Amino acid sequence: MSDVIKKATRDGYGRALVELGREHEDIVVLDADLAASTKTGMFKKEFPDRHFDCGIAEGNMVAAAAGMAAMGLVPFASSFAMFAAGRAYEQVRNSVGYPRLNVKIGATHGGISVGEDGASHQCCEDFALMRSIPGMVILNPADEVEARKAVKAAYAYDGPVYLRFGRLAVPVIHGEDYDFAIGKGEQLTEGNDVAILATGLMVNEALMAAQTLRAEGIAARVINLCTIKPLDGEIVLKAARECGRIITCEEHSVIGGLGEAVCSLLSETCPTPVRRIGVSDVFGYSGPAWDLLKAFGLSAEHIVETAKSF
Repeated sequence: MSDVIKKATRDGYGRALVELGREHEDIVVLDADLAASTKTGMFKKEFPDRHFDCGIAEGNMVAAAAGMAAMGLVPFASSFAMFAAGRAYEQVRNSVGYPRLNVKIGATHGGISVGEDGASHQCCEDFALMRSIPGMVILNPADEVEARKAVKAAYAYDGPVYLRFGRLAVPVIHGEDYDFAIGKGEQLTEGNDVAILATGLMVNEALMAAQTLRAEGIAARVINLCTIKPLDGEIVLKAARECGRIITCEEHSVIGGLGEAVCSLLSETCPTPVRRIGVSDVFGYSGPAWDLLKAFGLSAEHIVETAKSF
């Protein structure tokens, strides 16, 4: 595994902003005193006149971004997921979602893998919050390549977009020729025994689980769902009909995230047994990121156990 390239999706965010900045003069970037961590510092270095540090005032940052969007600019407002989705929720709802302004929210450090920062920073509720806002698109890329392509797709999309990026370096599973599109899922492996629908860093865990399952005679179909909303109903329904069993995997609470979105779709159109892998109805705690992921059942090993018990 020494030849596996690992990069954090937040690095892809920073790189994509710079690439977009070179091509489009209407893009501006706002940050809440976290430019080094969110990687918007890359954009600030090259375009200092188009980068705005709003300080530790996330609500004001989102409100300012809304004003910029109303003036025809394309703002990317950036902070940790806990603050971008949590602290600034009212402004995201009322100042961005309600008037459907063209604001992009770049939320880094999502999920349990924030690690040592602990429960106060481990946002496992952001999908649920953002899914509740009408018209909000939610993207959660699996690797650095998909992150860059998702950022560029978000820029091209006219309307509010919530992008979630991770702190951890994770394996790069896509090539540069990957054709990303908002609202489209991606089938990564063949199999009709069980379908594993994963998002974010859980996609790589699902791929490792599928490899183990195949060695034991269970053919698992792995599907990458970068777009949490709008959900790719076509690929989900096809998996349900052809596999008969669904496992959802997300670094998010089992309440309000990908699992519930899939269950809502299937319950109304194609009732199918579903097992949800995610953070149970609990808060996180401080610890090494990979240890925490295993402790909370967000690992390939747990996916394998769930599939076999199915």
